[in-house]
Amino acid sequence: MKITKLQTQLVNLPLDKPIKTAIHNMQSVGCVLVSIHSNEGLVGEGYCFALNAVRLKAFDDIVKSLAPMIEGQDTDFIEGIWENIYQSLNAMGRSGMTIGALAAVDTALWDLQGKALNKPLHRLFGACRDSIKTYASSGLWLSQNIDELCAEADDFIKQGFQSMKIRLGKPTWQEDIERVKAVRETIGDNIELLSDANQSLSTKHAIRLGRELEAYNVGWFEEPVDSENLAGHAEIRKKLDINIASGETEYTRFGMKAMLDNKACDILMPDLQRMGGLTEMRKVASLAASYHVPISSHIFTEQSLCIAGSAPNCISVEHMSWFEALFNEKMEIENGDLLIPERVGTGFTFNQDAISKYIF
Repeated sequence: MKITKLQTQLVNLPLDKPIKTAIHNMQSVGCVLVSIHSNEGLVGEGYCFALNAVRLKAFDDIVKSLAPMIEGQDTDFIEGIWENIYQSLNAMGRSGMTIGALAAVDTALWDLQGKALNKPLHRLFGACRDSIKTYASSGLWLSQNIDELCAEADDFIKQGFQSMKIRLGKPTWQEDIERVKAVRETIGDNIELLSDANQSLSTKHAIRLGRELEAYNVGWFEEPVDSENLAGHAEIRKKLDINIASGETEYTRFGMKAMLDNKACDILMPDLQRMGGLTEMRKVASLAASYHVPISSHIFTEQSLCIAGSAPNCISVEHMSWFEALFNEKMEIENGDLLIPERVGTGFTFNQDAISKYIF
């Protein structure tokens, strides 16, 4: 089977309301939707995104620039296509939009392969489970007041979540702890509570805050300091009992290896877009396993489920609802777990009727 055409669509999905973390102000997520067509009529789908649709057309241009390296190729040669594109990016740099563009193409190629072989990707990769723990991540933002946090936490439980994540990064650690305390009292002791500082703290501030978080049975302390501050990550990890989760801002296996070599985290968080797609994300899962480090995937919930279903060291996936409008199919939660779809490919297909409302 041969690849005949690469197509893109630009959409901008508005968030329900503007939200903030310690380092982000977000109103929408702009997406480049990638469709890869074959000579047998099958189509593979993937996407990359930019917060607030910033530089989305530049992102699209990079994706389109990869078409000559894809069109006419045998659909089985996914690893070879990935490597050829990766090598071609040497002059532009192997991070940022270039890797994001590769990720969208690579994911679409794997989706096409799964459809061609009539298999879900987690089974094609070698399945290890049919469901995975998830945590609610589409809320508990820094911009919300305590009453709003508690109401949303209660709503997450009603939706079936047994784990959720709160954002940190207020000017003082006391303010953050007040918010964590209120949410913990709302959800009780049996619901997992995770935390994310979004790289906003100094090392000393993070250590002080982390010590206080331990009293509220917080499952992990995510990105406490700047992602490039691996020494800071390692120092915080050494001085706290709470698990340090990080890695979502690293690119490809080489960025992840630096984090692992520096002992910068207890839980590695690969992001499908920054990894460069499913080809590389599978390698990162294996790399982390060789260091005896678990992984938990970042965003891209729908497309990452096939990794969760085939990587034994994957302990959870982030449930992010931002992209649900793109797809015909819906994610299913059962007893706090996400079910890994038994549909072919990634198990999710673009909903063109819905997409037409968000054309950019």
